[in-house]
Amino acid sequence: MARKRILIMGAAGRDFHNFNVVYRGRKDTEVVAFSAAQIPDIGGRVYPPSLAGDLYPNGIPIIPEGDIGQFVVEKSIDAVVFSYSDVSYNYVMQRAARVNSAGADFILLGGEKTMLGSTKPVVSVCAVRTGAGKSQTTRKVASLLRERGYRVVVIRHPMPYGDLAAQVVQRFATFEDMDRHRCTIEEREEYEHHVMNGSVVYAGVDYAAILAQAEKEADIVLWDGGNNDLPFYKPDLHITVVDPHRAGHEIGYYPGEANLYLADVIVVNKVDSAPQSGIDTVLANVKSRNPHARVIMAESRLTVDGNGTKIAGKRVLCVEDGPTLTHGEMKYGAAVVLAKRLGAATLVDPRPWAVGRIRETFAIYPGIGSLLPAMGYGDEQVADLEKTINATPCDLVLIGTPIDLQRLVKINKPVLRVEYSLEERGPLHLSSVLEDFAREFPSG
Repeated sequence: MARKRILIMGAAGRDFHNFNVVYRGRKDTEVVAFSAAQIPDIGGRVYPPSLAGDLYPNGIPIIPEGDIGQFVVEKSIDAVVFSYSDVSYNYVMQRAARVNSAGADFILLGGEKTMLGSTKPVVSVCAVRTGAGKSQTTRKVASLLRERGYRVVVIRHPMPYGDLAAQVVQRFATFEDMDRHRCTIEEREEYEHHVMNGSVVYAGVDYAAILAQAEKEADIVLWDGGNNDLPFYKPDLHITVVDPHRAGHEIGYYPGEANLYLADVIVVNKVDSAPQSGIDTVLANVKSRNPHARVIMAESRLTVDGNGTKIAGKRVLCVEDGPTLTHGEMKYGAAVVLAKRLGAATLVDPRPWAVGRIRETFAIYPGIGSLLPAMGYGDEQVADLEKTINATPCDLVLIGTPIDLQRLVKINKPVLRVEYSLEERGPLHLSSVLEDFAREFPSG
């Protein structure tokens, strides 16, 4: 019998995981290629034979997404597996229509097939959109669990943008570990804050191998999700973060709404800065989709390293988290919110001074507007980010990314850094949720 020919559409993460747990080693199926989208420069590589297995002695090509319908016809593809996240339902179904019109099936794999079981309790923190506030939520959960005596290991959703064979299992306990693995800005934004908070972080490509290693030093596995993707491990406690600044998106983006249904606890974040209409919409959608979830109201508490009054009256360049602005579609981030709150005279538009790969980013995502995404998927893009910041005329650079960007780029102007933390506002706190969890899974 001929092997079923599969194309996996991805963005260097969920696609590899779906292959590893569902298709690797299956003699009835041939994965012809991975296609790559969302992330710059991840196409043109090969998923290496050491990861692909014996059925793929030459590995599996990773191609730019392009016209999927044309590829389906040219390569006689039987089915396309959609395997990336934080896209609108319209986006997903347009691709489904193109694939179906070319004669192939369009597949969305479910959680039961793709969530691995762990020998340790698993707490997962996911979201309905990129930039909703997973980072500060996960960080607070880790701290609360450690206070209860648990050894907590964070496993982060994959970001394997370099040498895949060398990134099978990655462990980050120090900044030097990130240097050694040549982490991009985007990777550092997800790992650095956990390391500073005292957590060991695992990531990589093969999440069964990652879990096996992490379990050796963990009492509890804490899954830190990427974008609005589902967890890779079956959670014993599933926390979903929603964002009232993008009210309605919790029921309009894939697979974020699935996280809404799966949640044991829903954190409504940013209630201090979101409009009441947005909060009301989110709460109504939560109630209609998952009335049994416990709801925590929280604010994203913003602080600045230094005297915040330095911002008042200044021309400020706001540098924000890249993915939140690009496929997350946010029009502003923590730096913009704080700059306006503390009386900046104007927010400087960096677009006239953008160079190279940063200029390309603005062309691809014209809706970003007058703030600067901290894009840095490679050395060239990091260099262009530095040039853009230094060329932009302003009195102050306000950095709203989760990392100390000055460790990677040299900035020729005064710099302040925004930090943010989750602060519950209301009767239910994460500490109460985790107290109930601890009774079910006692430490020691």
